[in-house]
Amino acid sequence: MTDHLFNLHGDVLAAMRRGPKAFSKLAFVLSEAEEPTDTDLGHFRDRIVAAGPGDELIALWHRTLTTWDLAEQTDWSDAPPRTDARRADTYSRLGFAADLRKALDAAVPVFKEPGATVISRDFTSWYSRDTAAARAFYWNSYEETLRRKGWSDAAVSSLDEASHAVVERLSDPTRAEAYGARGLVVGYVQSGKTANFTGVTAKAIDAGYRLVIILGGTLNLLRGQTQRRLDMELIGRENILRGADPADTDALVGVDYQDDEDWPAKFVSHGGRPSTRGSFDIERLTTRDNDYKSLETGIRALEFDKQDRTQPLYVPDNLHHAAARVMVVKKNSLVLAKLIKDLKKIGPILSEVPTLIIDDESDQASVNTTDPKKWEDGKVVRKAINGQITQLLSLLPRAQYVGYTATPFANVFVDPGDEEDIFPRDFLISLPRPTGYMGVQDFHDLESDGTAEETHVRGIYDDDTGDRLQEALDAFVLTGALKLFRADRGVPDGPFRHHTMLVHQSVAQREHAALALRINSMWHRSAYTGQEGHGRLARLLAADFQRFADDGLPAPASYDDLKPYVSRARQLINSGGEPVIIVNGATERDYEQAELDFDRTPHVWKILVGGTKLSRGFTIEGLTVTYYRRTTQQADTLMQMGRWFGFRPGYRDLVRLYIGREVPMGKKKTVDLYEAFEAICRDEETFRAQLSRYATLVDGKPQVTPAQIPPLVSQHLSWLKPAARNKMFNAELVEIRSPGQWVEPTAYPTGAADLRHNAEVWLPALEALSQEISVFVTLSDDDKGGYTRYPAKTAVLSHAELLGVMSSLSWGRPDLFAPHLAYLKDASDAGCATDSWTLILPQTSGPTSVEASILGSQPVTLVQRKRNALGVFNRISGVAHRQSAERIAGLRSLSDDDPFASQLHRPRRGAVLLYPVVDPDLGNPADLVAGRRIEPAKVVLAMAFIPAASAAGKSVPYVRFRAVDSSRRGEATIEVP
Repeated sequence: MTDHLFNLHGDVLAAMRRGPKAFSKLAFVLSEAEEPTDTDLGHFRDRIVAAGPGDELIALWHRTLTTWDLAEQTDWSDAPPRTDARRADTYSRLGFAADLRKALDAAVPVFKEPGATVISRDFTSWYSRDTAAARAFYWNSYEETLRRKGWSDAAVSSLDEASHAVVERLSDPTRAEAYGARGLVVGYVQSGKTANFTGVTAKAIDAGYRLVIILGGTLNLLRGQTQRRLDMELIGRENILRGADPADTDALVGVDYQDDEDWPAKFVSHGGRPSTRGSFDIERLTTRDNDYKSLETGIRALEFDKQDRTQPLYVPDNLHHAAARVMVVKKNSLVLAKLIKDLKKIGPILSEVPTLIIDDESDQASVNTTDPKKWEDGKVVRKAINGQITQLLSLLPRAQYVGYTATPFANVFVDPGDEEDIFPRDFLISLPRPTGYMGVQDFHDLESDGTAEETHVRGIYDDDTGDRLQEALDAFVLTGALKLFRADRGVPDGPFRHHTMLVHQSVAQREHAALALRINSMWHRSAYTGQEGHGRLARLLAADFQRFADDGLPAPASYDDLKPYVSRARQLINSGGEPVIIVNGATERDYEQAELDFDRTPHVWKILVGGTKLSRGFTIEGLTVTYYRRTTQQADTLMQMGRWFGFRPGYRDLVRLYIGREVPMGKKKTVDLYEAFEAICRDEETFRAQLSRYATLVDGKPQVTPAQIPPLVSQHLSWLKPAARNKMFNAELVEIRSPGQWVEPTAYPTGAADLRHNAEVWLPALEALSQEISVFVTLSDDDKGGYTRYPAKTAVLSHAELLGVMSSLSWGRPDLFAPHLAYLKDASDAGCATDSWTLILPQTSGPTSVEASILGSQPVTLVQRKRNALGVFNRISGVAHRQSAERIAGLRSLSDDDPFASQLHRPRRGAVLLYPVVDPDLGNPADLVAGRRIEPAKVVLAMAFIPAASAAGKSVPYVRFRAVDSSRRGEATIEVP
């Protein structure tokens, strides 16, 4: 039966390509005379209210309203996207009354999850929504594919917006003047970055980009995964077959995917060769099994036909008739050398080819890791892959470079002043956290009342609980059985095709072998077919998995209901004889295991033991139980090891992370890996938050560009650097946040003029010191009643007064104090959280003590401190002086035994210990004092300070880095409010 109402609404909405318009007017014009009721909005409202699941009309409006809700730039609404105000503007333009609005809001709620965050330089607008819609063959096909895969309207619209934001910041492929944009897209680990760059590729080739080079990992396994995904969801059957008859077996010789169980059913079909359907074909220069090949085949494949040979390829008449070339190339110097060699043979036409280079995992191998200090005569020396990428960009002047990564720190440390390198000078886009994604935040209770840790995390401690490996193994068997139980009760079993456990404990291959042997032995002793094994599983089910089960999914009432599925799970895991696969090695051959090919192997139910190769870019399908005890000192490396992040439909509640809480690092130190991942989460949140701060346009223009303010990168744990040392040669420390922690600068100037200047800066504070002496008490830590006392002169300074002093001081190494000063400039709860400061100037008495006036101040006691061979002091403050200062700052509890400190304590008050220091190399202090005065050029006013300890707990210690721009050395930092 024909659904006239659906057909009419489809026609009306198709006429609203540029945004919502008066619905009734368009409906009247487009309606058929024999169906007059279809134009009645009351009829539409009744249909919405009565609609059941799968109603096509509701689906149509869901897609349309979500698209309008999420549109970042519109000329029909001033309201921000993803808001009720934007939806209200939509309804007003459609002419819908309150009752219809209410019905639609109930059926299609406003999607309010945040969108992509964009930091960008100003760009020439060329890729409007109308332009995109006019040429959208491959994007439309990809969009339909995603919907068939079950993507929600909101997810598709979000991807549309995010990929549009990338493409519109590329250079117009038809412009006469060549320009190569550089950008970076930041996602989350295993969060769907491939989907985004597939969308970008679809839109880019629709718009006119005719050569797409995707740098897809450092292993053939990873490159092949990316190739298959593009072939399946974008390139399609007809472009793969290139006219071959799929029924002719002889014609299919050499055509890949003939052994793939998803071919051809799950590969997109364009309904014929795209060139016969008003579009253009895509020619693959690589296949699933074959990376780029050199010589004749490569050269011919890169030759472009022109409609008008007198005009450049980028002229629209030539460009939009030419086939696109797509290759997925491994980041391997030999492969890239072949490609570069062939490109050089092609000649001048390269300058005419609009090219898109997508660098997947762009912080791996792509970043230059040579030490600039070792370059001769300042000439840049590049590592192999970085050098080849810059060669590609040089050979292809119309090439746009877009890096993709979940760990962007190495990329933003690239020198912005190196025009040939890959710093994202044009745009930096942070993708939103996708709906349904399990990330760091789902395993950590960043708010105190969360349940993430209790639900998913099982700590491994050095106590009587042992290493919990047997428990983790039991959890793997039990969760496999629960998946089978759910599948038998109607839960879609697609996500249960693979069921895996990851064991990542060491980087050493010999330890992998020993660990695999231990797990195999443990497996065979686990008695999963006997009473002992069933008893353990029953206890684990009751104590753990039943407690945290998803109420919306089928669950066994008792272990007896699950027992048959335990047997089946054990059989699947044990298929092939052993449950364990070792994944390591230095050659491609080490990864050519059927069980590692999740695409071609029907069911992978295995325990994977390995190291580095089980991290970056390697998607472990069906990962449910992780056993992780490996340390690293780089945040980006640690984050990439978080293979337990990702999408877990139908079994999110079953995910368990067994993680080391007391893991040895070095000979004496232990670290908490769970705490380390939480620190990474805070680093990541800080990075994204500052991107959001600068993303808002002012008068339609960007506040700053990535090159003007290279993004700040935080470090919340002292032992966990943002990236490897060789990726941080170009990083400078710009801020050290130290709430409730001592800061003691030691690099003071030595010149007479600078020392006098500093004395003049401190003089108002010296004059504010009380005439009366305060006596502070340092109590013994052993609680035996011991104590020491010291007298001091004190003053209370406002934060503005102290900041004025700190900002005006001269330093022997200004770069060392600048990060602390940056922290002090933020007095908010997230910063130093300090409104006032107690200035403490300890006084000593005795036969050797010397007092002197500095620039007319009241007399103060001089102290001796010696500079080391580098010209800096080893220490400034006396250890016995610190306890009372800590009490004032709120770091220690108040004590009646230290009354002066308790009286001086206030919320949000810090403390400063100030010392007039004389270097013994200048002589005895008594000999330097004349008339109870000392020349300011002979004294260093040195200090140590402790900001207020944050009572609210909002400020946590960390440091921040950013890239040094070699082209702008000496320029003032751009301040952004």
